[in-house]
Amino acid sequence: MRDEQSRPPIEAAKPWLEMELSRVPGRGGLAEAIRYALARWLALCRFLDDGRVELETNTVERSIRLIALGCKNHLFAGSDGGGERWADVCSLIATAKRNDVEPYAYFKDVLQRTVDGPPMHSLDDLLPWNTAASPVKH
Repeated sequence: MRDEQSRPPIEAAKPWLEMELSRVPGRGGLAEAIRYALARWLALCRFLDDGRVELETNTVERSIRLIALGCKNHLFAGSDGGGERWADVCSLIATAKRNDVEPYAYFKDVLQRTVDGPPMHSLDDLLPWNTAASPVKH
């Protein structure tokens, strides 16, 4: 499908971009954008030959959204130790989501099990994929 529908326009785009680059002002924003695309041409075309490469970046963007949205807040963690603990919490939230576990339900389950339950023999028992927390609603 990629060979039939994507390869022809991508292969036509490179010579067109090279031709347009010679026609636009060299210091303009358009020229800068064209040079950016041409400099990364192999990476841009990688999806044509490797079916594992996603055609869009929405999955990655969603997975880093929590970190990106909280960047300014993370600056005020209070100390290096506070920042490290916040990074741990962000990592657990992202891991829960990647395993289709709702983060609030996951933390509630883990805290409840550590307070009320029998002693855990392994930290593995507390990881998101070993929890009884409710799944994420899609």
